[in-house]
Amino acid sequence: MEINNCLLLKLIKFFMPDFKRYILNNGLKLIVNEDKSTPMVAINILYKVGSRNENPEKTGFAHLFEHLMFGGSVNIPSFDEPLQMVGGENNAFTSSDITNYYITLPAENIETGLWLESDRMQELDFSEQSLNVQQNVVIEEFRQRYLNQPYGDVWLLMNPLVFNVHPYQWPTIGKNTNHIQDATLEDVKKFFYSHYAPNNAIMCISGNIESDYAYELVNKWFGSIETRQLTNSEIPAEPEQTEYKELTVKRNVPFDGIYMAWHIPGRDNDNFLIFDFITDILAGGRSGKLFQKLVKEQCLFSDINAYVTGSIDPGLLVVYGKVLGGVPVERAYKAIEDIMGQLSTERISDEELQKVKNKFEANFLLGQTSILNKAMGLCYFEMMGDANLFNKETDKYQAITADDVLKAAQKTIVKTNCSTLFYLADK
Repeated sequence: MEINNCLLLKLIKFFMPDFKRYILNNGLKLIVNEDKSTPMVAINILYKVGSRNENPEKTGFAHLFEHLMFGGSVNIPSFDEPLQMVGGENNAFTSSDITNYYITLPAENIETGLWLESDRMQELDFSEQSLNVQQNVVIEEFRQRYLNQPYGDVWLLMNPLVFNVHPYQWPTIGKNTNHIQDATLEDVKKFFYSHYAPNNAIMCISGNIESDYAYELVNKWFGSIETRQLTNSEIPAEPEQTEYKELTVKRNVPFDGIYMAWHIPGRDNDNFLIFDFITDILAGGRSGKLFQKLVKEQCLFSDINAYVTGSIDPGLLVVYGKVLGGVPVERAYKAIEDIMGQLSTERISDEELQKVKNKFEANFLLGQTSILNKAMGLCYFEMMGDANLFNKETDKYQAITADDVLKAAQKTIVKTNCSTLFYLADK
């Protein structure tokens, strides 16, 4: 076992991405990771704007822009077509904290990707037609995923239950469809020019390209885009939760659901990885405590899981599960409480500690084989202050002790810090 652990750590160190950092005159940050093992490159652009940056009366704009950015730019009516012609693929995602766009394509065709991304950073094809099309797309997505799907409105209920003042109180897609439907072209332009800017973006290029050459190309395509005046609205800090919260709803679903959330530190906090570690203990596949105890042994749930939201500002540790038919929801809830309570009273074994660490490191190593994963990771950690933090994740995870887990659980996984949604089947 010790030999395998040592070998795993050596492999992780070997595959950790080396990089160079540049800053253009307009404020665009560039990170380049040379990887000559592939003929491809990945271009990742992270804009520091998510749903946390929205007006509470005009939510869902960050997600709407994810769609609008594919609706054509000032000089390019179709984003996908020229990229597909050179063997490229692209996509994007929005979170509460960021909006992220990425492209993978053959290294020899990298300028096609840079041309496309620079043109839509410069200016979108702002038109009533484009806005109407994407509004309808997002509204339909809202209805399908959140309103017309079993358990779909869980986070429309949970977010405002858990957060009182922080913008995490609404999901990325927004509070309701009216906010998207009522968005005007002027609203959209204002949001674009105050958030989509070179001085609010981080780019990483990972793959088969020389660092200095990559900088030359990025400066060629992005250097002329002007710095913009950003909207830096103060984001209210969520006060400490001091009382247990509970909400019960009935819906037309086959099984009762239980959703529990505890406030935890943000992603850049030194203790964040401890809570990530705790969810790996709880829900590390079929060997996790929740599955072993509550699904396999006690037969209370059909499935149960746990995760951390991983948000920049203080976020959540979430446990959720579907209760088996015929099992009283009170009994199922008590069983979760017992498992969570054990984390605060029982020190995990050294064997369990090492098992979780090994799995994390193996997954991290697997992720380093992807140039896109490296590009995304380097961008994200640069946003948090230093891209090199990406290479320190395994060391921090490896340093976690059983006492760290016990202390974190005792402080945080307590009744007064918990919010619970009982999502009951309307039988």
